[in-house]
Amino acid sequence: MTVLVLMALVNMYETLAGEAGETGKMVDNDADRSLDAALDLMRRLPPQGCEYHLADLITLKPHLCEDLLSAVDQPLKIARDKDTGREYLLCDYNRDEDSYRSPWTNHYDPPLEDGAVPSDKLRKLEIEANAAFEAYRDMYFEGGVSSVYFWDLEYGFAGVVLIKKESGCAQGAPNGCWDSIHVIEILEKANGRQAHYKLTSTVMLWLQTNRQTTGSMNVGGSMTRQTEQDFHLNDQNPHLVNIGKMIEEQESKMRSTLNDVYFGKTRQIVGDLRTVETSAELKNRDELVGDIMRAVAGKKGKDDI
Repeated sequence: MTVLVLMALVNMYETLAGEAGETGKMVDNDADRSLDAALDLMRRLPPQGCEYHLADLITLKPHLCEDLLSAVDQPLKIARDKDTGREYLLCDYNRDEDSYRSPWTNHYDPPLEDGAVPSDKLRKLEIEANAAFEAYRDMYFEGGVSSVYFWDLEYGFAGVVLIKKESGCAQGAPNGCWDSIHVIEILEKANGRQAHYKLTSTVMLWLQTNRQTTGSMNVGGSMTRQTEQDFHLNDQNPHLVNIGKMIEEQESKMRSTLNDVYFGKTRQIVGDLRTVETSAELKNRDELVGDIMRAVAGKKGKDDI
């Protein structure tokens, strides 16, 4: 998508936002209106082109650069740990300056002497979480890459669980990618026996097919959901178990919504626009159904007599 097209779309959204402000949804200033329009636009653009769309928007509105980069979730990138040879995912939460921290070694690449790392206690939990979500990923995704990062907060801690699964390696298989970003904040209650969990989950999904028999098809989008819960803390329900329950439940709900609502609606629209059968076949089928119904009705009338 070119900058000119983006400019036209942003201007359109800014106009709509301005009209909404006149009817009660007041916009503080032009910068806020531009940011709202840009974020609204990014939610409607294909996620596989997110990096390019974001660069075009920043070129168009340079003063929104910091806000856009912090507010827009981008598809996850994969790196390889030089010491262990294992893959891990990159995001803002394991980044410090221009270096990224590996969940396997706790080292930054490129090396960074004073890079932020979790406390010893939290690092131990991070190692356990990476092992647990590796098993979760293999069970639900049958492959892919996952990474978990934790960091300390003043009154608790926070973390992010990342999952990426790409498709298209096998011949004839559709190209596609699933990216999950689960950001969770944990605040322990004063009694130490309960904790409050706030989970914000984002799923980015896109699929592409290009076959001679069916032609090309491109569908994709992103979805964000948020939930908060209180859990008891004990030996049977430590933080890792509570976090796992929340993420598993949230991701299952989001997958069901994608499958039933978005893909279901797409199938319905495509079915209404074009049928697989020809008009002659549909006519013959309708006539056959009519003949069967008349025959059944006639037989029922004779039985009544």
